[in-house]
Amino acid sequence: MIYEFSETDAPIRQGDIFVGLPRVEVSLHRLTVVEDDGAVDTDWAQVLEAGEPVTAILPVRPVTAIVATQDCDSAHSQDITLCEIRNFRDVERKAKDTNNVNGWVKILTQHSRLNLKWFYLPPCERIGFADKLAVDFTVTIRVSRTELEGMRQLRKGRLNPLADEHFRERISEFFRRYPYDEWYPLSTAELAEYQKRYPEAKGFPWQQNEGEG
Repeated sequence: MIYEFSETDAPIRQGDIFVGLPRVEVSLHRLTVVEDDGAVDTDWAQVLEAGEPVTAILPVRPVTAIVATQDCDSAHSQDITLCEIRNFRDVERKAKDTNNVNGWVKILTQHSRLNLKWFYLPPCERIGFADKLAVDFTVTIRVSRTELEGMRQLRKGRLNPLADEHFRERISEFFRRYPYDEWYPLSTAELAEYQKRYPEAKGFPWQQNEGEG
């Protein structure tokens, strides 16, 4: 399998998989602030207007995550960034109804080259992955490096050298990718065909007026 396992006291490095890390949910519209006389519901705009630090009550839930910070930084930086690991079907919508081997092979090979937002993690009983999972590059968590080092017992495994090299490249590709609407050069007829599969695609003026003038 694509994982390997290290001693508990091994240094933290990119590709390390941790379980039970806290993900804090913050709402800019609904915020419960603790004051001397109790808790008060407010929003972030009012907190900014007051211009004073506050103590807030925030929902926290445990998640599984993988270290995204590069090895040189994970040894010295103040904080470490991790990406949340989620159920593969929740990250890649094309896998929602996939149930046969052929379908999975297509998604895990062809679509992994097209969709840069995730990195596939196969099941592994030793780590505790009972199903296909994916690293979601769009969801990041920041934790203190020294505090994470003090809880290395939560590290259940890490990517092996081949997978780690691929993971490193996927992260860099995701954050340097150029976002664009892939249908912009299509003709009016081609756009109409494209919209049968992707109805949310909105045509550009030159596609709507093609052939006029």
